[in-house]
Amino acid sequence: MHTDVDTLFARLWDKYVAITPSAHKIHQLLAGEEKSNEIVNDHVAFRTFNLEKTSLDKLAAHFLALGYEAKGNYDFEAKKLDAKHFEHPDKTKPKVFISELRVGELSKRAQEIIGDLVKQMDPASVNSENFLYSGPQWKVSKADYETLLNESEYAAWLAAWGFQANHFTVSVNYLQQTQSLADVNTLLKDAGFVLNTSGGEIKGGEDVFLAQSSTMADKASVEMTDETVTVPSCFYEFAQRYEMPDGNLYQGFVAASADKIFESTNAR
Repeated sequence: MHTDVDTLFARLWDKYVAITPSAHKIHQLLAGEEKSNEIVNDHVAFRTFNLEKTSLDKLAAHFLALGYEAKGNYDFEAKKLDAKHFEHPDKTKPKVFISELRVGELSKRAQEIIGDLVKQMDPASVNSENFLYSGPQWKVSKADYETLLNESEYAAWLAAWGFQANHFTVSVNYLQQTQSLADVNTLLKDAGFVLNTSGGEIKGGEDVFLAQSSTMADKASVEMTDETVTVPSCFYEFAQRYEMPDGNLYQGFVAASADKIFESTNAR
């Protein structure tokens, strides 16, 4: 396991931008010409299956070992997901959002496909230092990927990409040129980036102390067992947090908004 939070996030970022070139461009756009404006990362998200080898807790262990603490629990009924978020005592470190698919709620065929993928994994791999950016620990066929896609976009994404950051998130509160999510969205659209409009361009708002938006995922190639297929990769999210009545910025997540953010990787 990593001994240093910053090193882990740097490795995660490198893996993420390799298949999400738009994130690199957006980062440059927001950092400005001189690259002088530091981009603060609000949170990083991960996806997994709720099977013994790959459970949420196995991923969380890497962050708990670095001083992170479990905070909120979330249930996404329609998408069949459970999620938790974690925070570091040092508030400058990104929050972590990990979700897991309730595999048992999928069709028998989907459960078999996912079971076969996870069977290919070495159980010890979840403890290795690079696990959180190790990618798929299995090979999936195009037919199985498409079967999963018809039932769960989330499952198909995970089958294709495995273990790595699903998205990074710009903290709008710490941007230099604007602290308004609406302004950020306008800037992105003017630069030609496509936003996720599911549930509106901005999900949430001041009334729930968190407003979020995201790009639609880039596309990248995955080597499946029988052919190389171009599928949605990762996206970039933007979060604006508001003060609660106690004067502190809200640090949690809003399930109704996150539900729509998941759709940034939709293939259709």
